[in-house]
Amino acid sequence: MTDLPASTRLAWWGTAWLRGQVVTDLMLDAVIGEDATHTVARLAELGLGGEADTADTLLAGLARLRAEGATGLGAAYPVEGDLCGLGGPVGFNAAALDAGEAVVVVGADLGLVPGRVGAVVTWQAFAAARRQLPDVGEADRTLRRALTATADTLASLQVARWRPEVADRLMDLRRRPLVTGPDGVPPRCVELVAAGLQALEIVEVALQDDGGAITAHEVEARRLALVPLARAGRHALVAASSPEVWPPSG
Repeated sequence: MTDLPASTRLAWWGTAWLRGQVVTDLMLDAVIGEDATHTVARLAELGLGGEADTADTLLAGLARLRAEGATGLGAAYPVEGDLCGLGGPVGFNAAALDAGEAVVVVGADLGLVPGRVGAVVTWQAFAAARRQLPDVGEADRTLRRALTATADTLASLQVARWRPEVADRLMDLRRRPLVTGPDGVPPRCVELVAAGLQALEIVEVALQDDGGAITAHEVEARRLALVPLARAGRHALVAASSPEVWPPSG
């Protein structure tokens, strides 16, 4: 299975655990992955029990959130100018922007932002407001359109000349990362996360360097072609990682 972003891992397996669809050990293994451990901090400061200036284990933190009414966890992947998946307040949004990701606790008006020190990830807790989310179906359609439009534009820019590996990936969009999710996550959302990760990987590779003697105009044209794809990829991850908008068939 491909490496999933930390916020999607916590959203998927944390939601499944809160709903009784996975056992504790499986949830912890999936969320922590190759890290040494995950902890949850600042819960006491928000009035959720425990001692101030201490961090709970991941399991204890999730148990406290469940006691506060948490029914699920959803991910956000914000960038400047695109706060999709966030609803505020300012402090939570700013921390999520700095990290590039966050988790919103469904049913508890709380948010979690990951920070890493070595192999230890600490999820800092914040007050969080209700958010607006993209529809799963619309996110899927938008991503498909963005992939097609980006492929056409990059072909016109002779992408194979300066980034042959990008051209190869655009020619074989059916070859997506292998992604698996826990019980309860709709298969359509698992597929959408794979497509979103594929899109973001294409963007990352295409922007690594100029790859050859291309003009400033071509550099800017390439960047502009990739902006909608990056946005669509992030929105796909948000929708597919947010149980509030999952299709009921899941």
